[in-house]
Amino acid sequence: MKLICSKSNLLNGVQIVSRAVPNKTTMSILECILIDASNGLITLTANDMDLGIETVIEGEILEKGLIALDAKIFLEIVRKLPDSSIRIETDASYKTIITCEKAKFTLMGKSGEDFSYLPVVEKEESISISQFTLKEMVRQTIFSIADNDNNKLMTGELFEINGDELKLVSSDGHRISIRKIQLRETYAPKKVIVPGKTLNEVSRILPGGADSFLTIYFTSKHIVFEFENTVVVSRLIEGEYFNIDRMLSSDYETKVRVNKKEFLNCIDRATLLTREGDRKPIVINISDAGMALRIESALGSMNEDIDIEKQGRDLMIGFNPKFLIDALRVIDEEEVDLYMVNPKAPCFIKNEDKGYIYLILPVSLVANYAGRQ
Repeated sequence: MKLICSKSNLLNGVQIVSRAVPNKTTMSILECILIDASNGLITLTANDMDLGIETVIEGEILEKGLIALDAKIFLEIVRKLPDSSIRIETDASYKTIITCEKAKFTLMGKSGEDFSYLPVVEKEESISISQFTLKEMVRQTIFSIADNDNNKLMTGELFEINGDELKLVSSDGHRISIRKIQLRETYAPKKVIVPGKTLNEVSRILPGGADSFLTIYFTSKHIVFEFENTVVVSRLIEGEYFNIDRMLSSDYETKVRVNKKEFLNCIDRATLLTREGDRKPIVINISDAGMALRIESALGSMNEDIDIEKQGRDLMIGFNPKFLIDALRVIDEEEVDLYMVNPKAPCFIKNEDKGYIYLILPVSLVANYAGRQ
C-alpha cells in the first residue's frame, strides 16, 4: 500500500476513529486503526466490538492495500509531524514507513485481514436530525446516566420516537433528565437504549452545524449514526427502560421562579465548603421573604438569600448540590421554575412546554441539622 495525504486530513480522521479504540483489551488487533486503501477510498476504522467508527479522508492512493497500525503510536506520530504531506508505505511483511518532509518513522503493522470490520446493519428504520440539536440534547441529559455497571440500563439513554417527537431520557436512580424536540417528519414509534459512551463519542466528533443533518438508523441490536464522511455503529443495551411516566406528576404545593444564573452561582459558592466525596446537602428554605440557602460542613458554613417569585406553601428541603448544578448548567433560559410537593418528594425543574424536565430526589435532613434556622 502506498498513499499520500495532508497532515490535517489524516490527523482529523485518526482522531475521529481513535474514540472507538478500547483502553484495555485482550485482542491486540483491536488496539489498532485500520487503514484501508483497497477500494479507491482511504478509509480509517477502529472497533472495540461494542462501538465502531469509520471515516473516509481525502488523499492520493498510489498503490492499493490495507494495514492495521497501533492506534496510540500512530496518533502521536501524526500529531507531531510537520504540517505537510504525509506518505505511508507498507510491504508484504507489514513494515510501514511514514515520511513527512525530513521525518521518517518505521512501524511494524498487522495484517488488515485480521481486523474486525464494522457489522453490516440493515438501514431500514431511520430518522434525520440536526447535528446541533442532537449535540444539545446529549449535552443536556448525558450527565445523569449511571457511572457504574450495577444497573446496565442506567449506563445508557432512552431514545424514544413517537410520531414527530424525539425524547431522550437518562437516570442514575437519584435524578432523571428528559429532553424533547419536534422532528421535521413523522416516524413510526421506536424505543431503544443507547450506551452513554456511544452518545459521548458521537457528540464529540459531530461538527454540530445547525444546518447540517445526520441520519440515525435503528435495528433491534444496533444504532448507526451517519454524517459527513463518518459512520458510527454501536450495540444497543438490551432490556426495557423503566417507566418514567408514573413519576412525572404535575401536582405541586410550592412553585418557585428564580434567576438561573444567580441560583447556580449561589450553589456553586456553597460547594467551596465541601470536599470531594462529602454528602453535605444544601438546605433550601422557601418562604414569602425569599429563598434562603445554607450549607454546613467540617470546613465551615454558608448562608445566602435569593429573591424569588413564589406560589404556594413555605417549604424547607435539601438536595445534593451537584445534582442541582448539573441540571442548571445545561438550561439556557434566564429564569427557571421549580415545582415541589414536600421535603421527601422529587423536585421538578421544567419549562412550560416540557421541552426539558429534570427530576431530582431530595436528601433527607436529620432533625438537628434541619432544625437550625
